[in-house]
Amino acid sequence: MKIKPLKDRVLVEAIDEDSEQIKGGIVIPDSAKEKPQEARVVALGTGGIDDDGNEIQFDIKVGDLVLTSKYGGTDVTMDDKEYKILKSSDILAIIKN
Repeated sequence: MKIKPLKDRVLVEAIDEDSEQIKGGIVIPDSAKEKPQEARVVALGTGGIDDDGNEIQFDIKVGDLVLTSKYGGTDVTMDDKEYKILKSSDILAIIKN
């Protein structure tokens, strides 16, 4: 991977739904669709220290399917794939199969 997150940051790849959304016979363009909140963890940062001086431990691992906050993070495009770099606190849950 060419991107290595720093400190308590996490690199995730959004999971897109392949189905086209049609409501009331109207096709919704990609630009108007809501961004997915499900993502797969691609890389973890190096960790860090929180405000109280405690070491930050990741509760997730590479490959986990997670739910992310809707508007958090920074969008990054590399090799025609869309990724997002988030703080670990922007990951809300791990999705279990």
